[in-house]
Amino acid sequence: MIAYPNIFKIVIIASLLVACTSKSTDSNIEKDSASARLLNAASEPQNWLTHGRTYDEQRHSPLDQINTANVNDLGLAWSFDMTTKRGVEATPIVVDGVMYVTGSWSIVYALDAKSGKLLWDYDPQVDRATAVKACCDVVNRGVAYYGGNVYLGTIDGRLVALDATSGKKAWDVLTVDPTKSYTITGAPRVIKGKVVIGNGGAEMGVRGYVSAYDAITGEMHWRFYTVPGNPADGFENDAMKMAAATWNGEWWKWGGGGTVWDSMAYDPEFDLLYIGVGNGSPWNHKLRSNGEGDNLFLASIVAIRPDTGDYVWHYQTTPGESWDYTATQHIMLADLVIEGKLRKVLMQAPKNGFFYVIDRKTGELISANNYVDINWASHVDMKTGRPVELPGVRDFSEPKVITPGSGGGHNWHPMSYEPETGLVYIPAQNFLASYLDPQDPSDKQYKPDTSNLGVDMMGLAAPDQPGIRPAMRKMFNSFILAWDPITQKAVWQFDHKDVGASGMVATAGGLLFQANPQGYLTAYNSRTGEKLWSHWLQTNAMAAPISYQVDGEQYIAIAAGWGGGYATILGGLTAQYELKNRSRVLVYKLGGTSKLPVIEKSNFAIPSPAGMVTADNTVLHQGMLLYHRNCQLCHGDRAVSGGVIPDLRKSSKAVHDMWPGIVIGGALKDGGMVGFSNILDMKDAEAIRQYILQEAAKAYATQSASEKK
Repeated sequence: MIAYPNIFKIVIIASLLVACTSKSTDSNIEKDSASARLLNAASEPQNWLTHGRTYDEQRHSPLDQINTANVNDLGLAWSFDMTTKRGVEATPIVVDGVMYVTGSWSIVYALDAKSGKLLWDYDPQVDRATAVKACCDVVNRGVAYYGGNVYLGTIDGRLVALDATSGKKAWDVLTVDPTKSYTITGAPRVIKGKVVIGNGGAEMGVRGYVSAYDAITGEMHWRFYTVPGNPADGFENDAMKMAAATWNGEWWKWGGGGTVWDSMAYDPEFDLLYIGVGNGSPWNHKLRSNGEGDNLFLASIVAIRPDTGDYVWHYQTTPGESWDYTATQHIMLADLVIEGKLRKVLMQAPKNGFFYVIDRKTGELISANNYVDINWASHVDMKTGRPVELPGVRDFSEPKVITPGSGGGHNWHPMSYEPETGLVYIPAQNFLASYLDPQDPSDKQYKPDTSNLGVDMMGLAAPDQPGIRPAMRKMFNSFILAWDPITQKAVWQFDHKDVGASGMVATAGGLLFQANPQGYLTAYNSRTGEKLWSHWLQTNAMAAPISYQVDGEQYIAIAAGWGGGYATILGGLTAQYELKNRSRVLVYKLGGTSKLPVIEKSNFAIPSPAGMVTADNTVLHQGMLLYHRNCQLCHGDRAVSGGVIPDLRKSSKAVHDMWPGIVIGGALKDGGMVGFSNILDMKDAEAIRQYILQEAAKAYATQSASEKK
C-alpha cells in the first residue's frame, strides 16, 4: 500500500529561514533599484509595472479620475491594429508613458501610451509549424519589465530579453526540449533579478516545470519540476522523491503533465513564490497512474523560494485529477480579517469550481466553497483539505457529463480584487463536458506530437449522443461573480448570454471593467453590478483591461482579439455575434473622440460544398470519429470554426484536390497546418474529407432553408 502525504505540507523550518534571512534579503533588494521598483509598484498608480500591476496580483487600480459619476463620458482615445489575426490574451504593461503588449505568434509592440504611436515591434520569428504543439492557439499573455529590459516567453519555448527603448534583443535562451511539444503562452515574472517562466504542453505529453533565469545574463539559476520523472533516473530533490510516492505505474512514459502555464504571485514578506500547477498528462487518472495516488503536484498551488527554487509547501486542489482541473488559474494575495484575526491569505478560483482561501505562509486551508454549480464533489473536508467526491465521477465507461467540465468554472481570464469592497470579482462560467474512456485502443498508449488526453474526444464533444450535446450547449453561460472571500458567498452576480467574457480590472472609481461575449467593453458599478457604460470593440476580447495615467489623464486599455481555446469550443458564437478576429489595442479616456474604422459585415455564410459526398455511412462515421479525435481542438466541434483557424466546411475545390498533400504531407505547414502522417493514413484522410463535405452540405441546406423563410 502506498502512503500518501497530506494534501498540504507545512515546512516549519521555512519560517525560521525567513526570519533569519529577511534582513539581508531586504538589504540586497534595496541596492537593486530595478527590484525595488517592482516591490514598490503600488506607489506608482500611473503605471502598470507587472502582470497583475503589483506582486500580489490583485489587478486593482487606485486611479479614480474615471468613476461612477462620469463614466458615461468615456470615449475612445486611440486604437492600434496588430499585424496578426490569431488570438490575443495579453495584459499590457505600462511604464513611464510606454505600453508593451504582445499579440499572437509572440510578437511584441511598444506603443506611446498617450497617442498609440508605434515605437517599435519585435517578431521572434517563430516557425509557424510550432502551432501544432499549442493546445489552445498561438497566444501570449504578455511581457515583464525590469531595469530597462522587456522579457518575453515565445510560443516555441524561448525566453527573450529586449531593450525597452529600442526593442533590440539583449539575449535569447531556449527553456525547453525542442523535440517535445512544449510551448510558452504565459507572461514571465521578474523577482529579485530573476526572470521566472513556466510552459505549456500537458495535453501533448510533457513533464512540467518552472525555471528562473538571470535578468542580466540569461543564465539559468534553478528549475523546479512539478511532477516526478522516471525513478530509475533518480530524483532532482526531496520534493520529487516525496511526490513520486503518490504516483503509480509508468507515468513518466506519458510525460505526467503539471505544466505551469499561467498563474504566479510573489510575497516579499515571506519571500515565497507561488505557482499554479496544471492538469495531468493524460487527463485520465486510470491511464496516467493506474487510477491510484494523488499525483503531486498536479492541480496544486506550490510555494517555492525564488532564490533557489526550493520547495516549501503545497496545497492540492484536486487530488488525482481526471477532468483537466488545472490550478493554474489566477492566484492573488491579500490581508483579510477572518473571525477577528488578520490573516495573510492566498486566494484562487481554479477550474474545479471551489474558491479557496489559504494561509500563504503555511499552506493551511482556511476556507473553501463552490462558486459555481458542481456535480463532481459535495464539499471540501476542512479536516483533510480534500474534496469529497460524489460516487461514479471517475467512471468514464459511458459518457459522463461533469460540471464544471474541462473549461472550468473559471479559466485563465484574470480576476480582480477591490480592497474598498473586499470583494473578488470572478469571470465565472457554467461549462459542461462529457468524458469517455478511449474507444480507440491506440489512444490508450502515448503518441508523440499529438494530443494525449486519455479520454475520447467523441465523449468530450458528445455529438453522437442523443440529447447530451444540445443539453450541454444550452447550459453554457458566463457571469460576473462578486465574491466575498470571508463569508465565501456571492454578493452580486451579473449574467451574460453565452460563454466568452474577458478578464477584469477594478478601479478606485468604483468601477469594474470587462468585455462581454458580444464584444462590448463594459463598465459596471463594482458595488452593485449595475451596468453603466459600454463600447463595441468590433471583435471579442479575452484578456483583462488595465488602467494607467499619463500627464494627469487616466486611461482604460484592453488588448482585444478573438481566438484561443474558446474560438474552437464556441465556434458558433462568432457567427452569431459576427465576432471576426480583429487583433488590436483599444484605449479610452474621458472625452475621447477617436473612432474605429468602418468595417464590412463579416461573412460567415457557408458556400455550396465543393464536391459531393460519395462515401457510405460506415466511412462517414469513421470520418467523424477521426475528425473529432484529431482535428476538433483546432477546427472546432462538428467542423464549426471559431473564425480564426479556417472553417473546413468552406474549403474550395482546390483545397479538396490537394487534401492528402495537406493532411498527410504537410503542404501548408508554413501556415501552421502540419502533416499527420504519423497518426493518419490516406484512407483516414479521405474519410475525414468526406465527413467535412457532409457537414458542409448540412450547414448549406440549413442556411438556405433559413434564407427562404
